[in-house]
Parts: sequence; C-alpha cells; structure tokens
Amino acid sequence: QVQLVQAGGGLVQAGGSLRLSCAASGRAASFYAMAWFRQAPGKDRTFLATITRDGGVTDYRESVKGRFTVSRDNAKKTVYLQMTSLKSEDTAVYYCAAADRLFEVSSDYYQKEKYNYWGQGTQVTVSS
Repeated sequence: QVQLVQAGGGLVQAGGSLRLSCAASGRAASFYAMAWFRQAPGKDRTFLATITRDGGVTDYRESVKGRFTVSRDNAKKTVYLQMTSLKSEDTAVYYCAAADRLFEVSSDYYQKEKYNYWGQGTQVTVSS
C-alpha cells in the first residue's frame, strides 16, 4: 500500500514563507510526475506545480511563478513545495499528488484526474 504523507503548512503572515513536504511510504513505487494542487473553501482543486521524474522539468500555475518552487529527492521519495511571498489568496488546503505511469501528453501534468496517489492535505493559512 503506497501512501503520500504530507508535512508542513500552518499559519503565516502575508509575505512570509513555508515549506511543504510529501513523502511516499509503504511499497512506494518510483513515481513519474509529482505535483502540488490546492483547494480553497467552496472551490475546485486546482493545479499549482509539477515536476518530472528526474526533476529536470518543472512548471507552475501563473499566479505562483517566481514565488513557489517545486523540487524532489528521489532517494528520499519526497517532493517539496517552497512557498515565499505568501499572500492571503494562497490560503487553502494543499495536496501533493503522484503518478505511477508516464504521461502521454504535456497537458496531463495539469489535470488532477491523471494523478492516482494523493496526500492527506495540509492547511495553509496566510493572514493579512
């Protein structure tokens, strides 16, 4: 049974920073793409950032480019999301996601339906 276990998050003032981590446990596969999504109250879960298997390619939602950085350590089976210059609109529950198969088209990286493993979610609250 593969699990993604998230850590980090919490309450931070606007302009502050947080780092989220997501570690695979159990019979963890060598995941292909990994990603971060977030879900604000009453809204859909939306794409934030993605990283390829070797970490060589990353992509971000436009609103977080330059502020968020996704990285991964395959030896530790962990993906990270470093968040800086946080804004009140970043308040949401953050989820990591992983895919155990290779995506065929680039648009797959942005679609939550394409990921088959999910972390438990962690709350990030940014106070203004």
